[in-house]
Amino acid sequence: MDFLTILKAIILGIVEGLTEFAPVSSTGHMIIVDDMWLQSEQFLTKYAANTFKIVIQLGSILAVVILFRNRFIELLGLRFGKNKAEVVPAERKSKLKLTHVIVGLLPAGVFGLLFDDYIDEYLFSIRTVLFGLVIGAVFMIIADRLRPSKPKVESVDQITYRQALSVGLIQCLSLWPGFSRSGSTISGGVLLGMSHRAAADFTFIMAVPIMAGASLLSLAKNWEYFTLDSLPFFIAGFISAFVFAVISIRFFLKLINKIKLVPFAIYRIVLAAVIYIVYF
Repeated sequence: MDFLTILKAIILGIVEGLTEFAPVSSTGHMIIVDDMWLQSEQFLTKYAANTFKIVIQLGSILAVVILFRNRFIELLGLRFGKNKAEVVPAERKSKLKLTHVIVGLLPAGVFGLLFDDYIDEYLFSIRTVLFGLVIGAVFMIIADRLRPSKPKVESVDQITYRQALSVGLIQCLSLWPGFSRSGSTISGGVLLGMSHRAAADFTFIMAVPIMAGASLLSLAKNWEYFTLDSLPFFIAGFISAFVFAVISIRFFLKLINKIKLVPFAIYRIVLAAVIYIVYF
């Protein structure tokens, strides 16, 4: 495998890492680079190309697990002992509980299972993604304009079960490709009185189990497409997605309370315009 091919994998991983958890729709970005580069690789069949996307998504998920590792350990009620390697029970300091996360995940999980085939067959097109990008951007602008002047929830630890469920219901909008999971849940959280940072933290924590579960299931179904020829391509994409997801998440969490959602919404509209010009 030549250097140019590996470079393509790295750039695709960068796109995934930078956009997966920002409210800009990684799907919209992958549409552009997919047709430009991914489909041009002769050793990647259609299914192997889809497997590659799953692999780099797992790199982004690992970044969240690493950055939020202490939070996930608290949610599971575990800690690592000082003098022992094994995991031992610990008192839960965080008010955010695993049950909050489960409540937030249920609506999208149920709707995803019920309509998965329909979404795959009818909603994964350039036109539907463009619609999701624009409508999602409008929703983000509305959320910033109608949000309470002073957030009632400054920290993710203050989220109630009712708010967790409400955010989960709003997350169902992200089942429409292009709408963006982060865009929908952060906007929903802000409308419900959360600070942008609290809504973002909850979004990232919820994303791990649902994305990891879906990705691992897809990976198991497509395991045969891992070949010696494509393995370096997969590894390069995974590593670059992980590294740039870490950078993106850290930068985003420092920035979100300052700039809010409108700049990301404007970017989405510009992206939709670019995709429209390129394809139509």
